Amino acid sequence: MKTTRTLIYGAVTAAMMASANAGAAVGAEEASKLGDTLTPIGAEKAGNGDEIPAWTGGLTEAPAGYKGDGRYVDPFPGDQELFRIDQSNVDQYSDNLTPGQVAMIRKYDDYFMPVYETRRTATYPEFIQAKSKKNATSVELVESGNGLQNYQTAIPFPIPQNGLEAIFNHITRYRGGSFTRNVAQVTPQPNGDFSPVKFTESFTERVALQDYDPAEDPNVMFYFKQTITAPSRLAGNVLLVHETINQVKEPRRAWLYNSGQRRVRRAPNVAYDGPGTAADGQRTSDNLDLYNGAPDKYNWELVGKKELYIPYNSYRIASADLSYTDIIKPGHVDQSLARYELHRVWHVRATLKDGERHIYQVRDFYIDEDTWQIAVVDHYDGKGNLWRVAEAHAMQIYDAKIPAYAFETLYDLLSGRYLVMGLTNEEDNPYEYGTERSSREYTPAALRRAGVR
Repeated sequence: MKTTRTLIYGAVTAAMMASANAGAAVGAEEASKLGDTLTPIGAEKAGNGDEIPAWTGGLTEAPAGYKGDGRYVDPFPGDQELFRIDQSNVDQYSDNLTPGQVAMIRKYDDYFMPVYETRRTATYPEFIQAKSKKNATSVELVESGNGLQNYQTAIPFPIPQNGLEAIFNHITRYRGGSFTRNVAQVTPQPNGDFSPVKFTESFTERVALQDYDPAEDPNVMFYFKQTITAPSRLAGNVLLVHETINQVKEPRRAWLYNSGQRRVRRAPNVAYDGPGTAADGQRTSDNLDLYNGAPDKYNWELVGKKELYIPYNSYRIASADLSYTDIIKPGHVDQSLARYELHRVWHVRATLKDGERHIYQVRDFYIDEDTWQIAVVDHYDGKGNLWRVAEAHAMQIYDAKIPAYAFETLYDLLSGRYLVMGLTNEEDNPYEYGTERSSREYTPAALRRAGVR
């Protein structure tokens, strides 16, 4: 298999020169490319003439075997592995890998990346596509890039002019309006031993609330509630978050209900590099979803666009036919169950500002152009050493037209440990979209009721 090329697209040259601390909407002529040469949310429609095909609308119909139960069966069961990238040929493919991906291959003799045919399955509902096009000419970064003006929903910057706009596309991307999911998180020991922590999570975008009022709480983007259901020593603990858009002006509101103490308290450390919930020190708060929260601690650079092998269409590894012990192995997940494809990604580099503190000095984000979901992140410590590597195993929720993660991983290259968040293989009712909710369900007063064992 010949080496694929890395491309730095000329179309992003102007964006690379733009300031990362200010943003202006693009003009009507530029926005007219959306739905023409660009997809409605800003990806290049055309293929690369080789491995990446043209985008033709994404995967919009469920395969015949899907029962509508939130267990997303593989729509491409006949696809075969084309080749794999391992220690024997990693140099040949390094232009289309991140330094972190290369480091994982070099660290573990049994770690490899199985590569499959590229299928551009991503799409969003038509109203989100239409709203994204309108956003292109109206939404702006304000207050030193910490807030958005004229934004309600969808992709705010389908034609990004700088790195901060690109990262806001990930932070604010449409996740289905409202959903409930039952998932597990594991933090294996170096020998592969693990005990899952299980969660029931509910998410509702503010505009999707039954009692939505545009004038009420306009800085809130979404509401999130996470209830631990296992193990018994943690069961009943609940985290509630009101996610604000401008978190410098108004920090994220978070509360914790402790089932043992039966009390609710504010949780100011659920942000930045505060410890992740029940994660055994293996992730920070802003590692969840590969990145979340306020961007003010970093300078954001739009490095360019390139072609990268990333986890994609990860239905097989999310199958209910697999147990967690089938997936979780020493050092990493069972890569034989993974699926990688060549896709175009935006490369955004975050560098810690002078005077700010965070355990990650530099973070390199690689954002899928078809979804605005982050696919891979390389994290560097204060000495400039590559430390942690995150990957999101993506799949399209075809019955709701929503890109999502089957699960996300975070590998520690130094300790040999890792974290997996979002596993559903052994869970009942893994996903339910379109749940009707009101703001009353996301108040601190509702926490105690949700936390009763």
